[in-house]
Amino acid sequence: MKELADHDSFHPISDGLESRDPLGYPDYRGALEAARDKAGTDESVITGPAQIGGREVELAVFSFGFMGGSMGEVAGERIARTFERAAERGVPVVLQISTGGARMQEGMRALVQLPRVVAARMTLGDALQPYIAVLGEPTTGGVLASAGALADVTIAVAGATVGFAGPRVAARFTGDPLDPNSHTAISAFRHGLVDEVISEGDLPSYVSNVLSILAPDERKPLDDPADVSIEKTLSGWEAVVEARHPDRPRGPELAREAAESYSELRGDRAGSQDPAVFAALARIAGRRVLMLALDAELAPGPAGFRLARRAVAIAGRLDIPVVTLVDTRGADPSEDSEAGGIAWEIAALFEAMLDAPVPILSVVTGEGGSGGALAFAVADRLVAYEDSIFSVIAPESAAEILWRDASEGERAANLLRLTARDLLELEIADDLAPAPLGVETLRTLLAYHLDGLARDGVSRSDRAGTRRERWRR
Repeated sequence: MKELADHDSFHPISDGLESRDPLGYPDYRGALEAARDKAGTDESVITGPAQIGGREVELAVFSFGFMGGSMGEVAGERIARTFERAAERGVPVVLQISTGGARMQEGMRALVQLPRVVAARMTLGDALQPYIAVLGEPTTGGVLASAGALADVTIAVAGATVGFAGPRVAARFTGDPLDPNSHTAISAFRHGLVDEVISEGDLPSYVSNVLSILAPDERKPLDDPADVSIEKTLSGWEAVVEARHPDRPRGPELAREAAESYSELRGDRAGSQDPAVFAALARIAGRRVLMLALDAELAPGPAGFRLARRAVAIAGRLDIPVVTLVDTRGADPSEDSEAGGIAWEIAALFEAMLDAPVPILSVVTGEGGSGGALAFAVADRLVAYEDSIFSVIAPESAAEILWRDASEGERAANLLRLTARDLLELEIADDLAPAPLGVETLRTLLAYHLDGLARDGVSRSDRAGTRRERWRR
């Protein structure tokens, strides 16, 4: 696999660990000696401090040439120590994987390395430090089903075999030949299991970019956003027309352009991608954020809410504020969405947002439609653009229910009090943002309110309780 570390910056640790023979496996010691000669390393994993893009990390690298990169007791202990050293030093972990799984010659002593490395990975999370996993050729078995699947950012190398069971084992178990596209990096990406597929040559720059996004804040001073002075009060229907205007910038587009740099998080880790929800680690005017943005032209389904929940968990683990850009007519009401538990997923996102230990800023950039939108808006601070709307139900749907006539949407809109000013007067929004909606004004608005949340005196330990109390009131 492509060397990630900057030239001469990786210093593998000589820890004196040596594989034992817990099973008395025939000629295991001879196989170990042969593997050392073949691979040029003392074990299947080497670890130590390194720099990537000039940033300090703890690096662990698998060598597939050493007994198929299998993880025995020494490899498991080294990975665990990598997480623990990084937690102590306050630096990220980068794990380069190339393995067939747990080492058969060490039996259950090898298999129990799975919870061992997971426990150590949790220590890194407790220290609020990032973890990046690179899934190389191949990445299978217990390593994938433990540390490999628990990264904040997961990258698969183009062409790599990726799967819990190796292809031959899977085919033998099922009795059927596998689809040629199964167990591949691309398949993992399409099913929402990895964030990106990258060629080996592009790995160093990609990982370096992620590390730079996750580096400590370097806040750039920005002017305060302009005071909102609404000269013309929009009627409910006028606000609906403005919020739904086809030329209005869409959430993902705004998020990408407002960020100086970003690394997109893709997939719900349950087999699906949902293009209705954009999620990314990003920097806004030097500030680290976790961005969630809804696409007005798409309705988020169960996978979209699971992605959002996953993103909020990452933000909490890394102590990064969450920003949501709300613009959707609501959650997907289709049969497939219902069968996928859409109501349960909305409820789970409400819970995740209320429980997050980090600041949450929500901005209504267009239309907020019912509970599917509100789940993204359960924030510490809610700001609405003056020409945006938020409604308990779409006006046309309200008209259909109330008068059996969807064409009476305008009448319903003027009764529902769904304008941004209404949201403020109803004591749901905290502030209004001046129209027109644009990237520069949004960037300034986000930085201003993020700084305000950073100065609000609420500690990490009290953040969730304070937010719950706000919405309880």
